[in-house]
Amino acid sequence: MTAEAERQRERDREPERTGIRVVLVDDQAMVRAGFRMILESEPDLTVVGEAADGRDAAELVARAKPHVVLMDVRMPHVDGIEATRRINEAIDPPHVLILTTFDLDDYVYAALRAGASGFLLKDAPAEQLVEAVRVIARGDALLAPSVTRRLIEEVARRPAVDAATVAPGLRDLTDREREVLQLVARGLSNSEIAERLYLGDATVKTHVGRMLTKLGLRDRVQAVVIAYESGLVTPGAFND
Repeated sequence: MTAEAERQRERDREPERTGIRVVLVDDQAMVRAGFRMILESEPDLTVVGEAADGRDAAELVARAKPHVVLMDVRMPHVDGIEATRRINEAIDPPHVLILTTFDLDDYVYAALRAGASGFLLKDAPAEQLVEAVRVIARGDALLAPSVTRRLIEEVARRPAVDAATVAPGLRDLTDREREVLQLVARGLSNSEIAERLYLGDATVKTHVGRMLTKLGLRDRVQAVVIAYESGLVTPGAFND
């Protein structure tokens, strides 16, 4: 048994702490150690497992049952994008936060299409990493404006597609739900949408929840992807 396997067995025996459970997936042990130190300095965050390869990530997630997975992109054998896709094939999968040193278009788009709920560079400040985990854990999406712009640019380069093919559930949305989806795709928060539409925050939250349910989506990131891929929101509208 390897030293890492033995440490994982010991962690599995530890009494479960309350709070947000996190799994780290990165091929560099020092990087994982740094993330663990940052996260476990917070009383509400607990690292419940580590994997050095995307190949082992899905099995680890099934066993450790985390709320959030911090996922590297470039790893041997199975990369973070494929690992994210495999994790999201499970019933009630955790939220995946992609962490990488490579701020490249292909990674952003592929990771979001694989089901990632957020995207963060590894050189982000420690407090930003901690807040990102909390944001992802409560079911919100973490999509920085720079990432949104690259997503839009990527979609703009692709040929037009039939909206019904991309998201059949679009036809089931009410006018208000479509309006909310458009504003979500433009990066507005619930409170900003409420102010724009003269609605209460709770009402907007209800509309967002119903919209996600009808489209079969887990979070706002996936809603952004669908909105642009279907043509409901077009590149350029983001800035108006």
